[in-house]
Amino acid sequence: MTQPPPPQDANPYAQQQPPQPGYGQPQQPQGQQPYAPFPQQQGQPGGFVPQAPPARSGNAALGIVAAVVLALVTAWIYGAVMEATEHEIGYAAVAVGALIGFAAGKVGGRNQVLPFVCAVLALGAVYLGQLTGYAMAVAELAHISWFEVLTDHFGDLSEGWKEEADPMTFLFLVIGAVTAFGSSKKAAL
Repeated sequence: MTQPPPPQDANPYAQQQPPQPGYGQPQQPQGQQPYAPFPQQQGQPGGFVPQAPPARSGNAALGIVAAVVLALVTAWIYGAVMEATEHEIGYAAVAVGALIGFAAGKVGGRNQVLPFVCAVLALGAVYLGQLTGYAMAVAELAHISWFEVLTDHFGDLSEGWKEEADPMTFLFLVIGAVTAFGSSKKAAL
């Protein structure tokens, strides 16, 4: 005797139960589903897919504050490296962007605006770092504080920067911004 085939509109998997916790399966706390069901299509078995972990939240304002502080600190370090080596160094621009983006992403979490803010801050930090390097060089010649040169003669430093800027100068600005954008997004994961 053969059994008749099931009707065409019947789902042979309709009685399927989700996995029960037991040996070899982790226990879930009460009130949480380990799997979220997705709709069944006719003729297709139903199933369960793992739920995505909740997005890591953070404080975006605190992330921006951290990025601003790091932008100022890394600008000074970039200027000191530039003055010591008497050259602009691409790795320093990468480090500036990476530090700013990483700190903001870790503190600020997944905020869609944060990577853009980090890119702008890194752009400003590399620019300020270049000006700081020039200010340190001028201060050594004039026997005054580099901070005094930077604050009292900022316009003159900017004019000198414009005259000295070459394509590599602008490339370093872009590298810092792109690195900050990317590291902010990665750190927030």
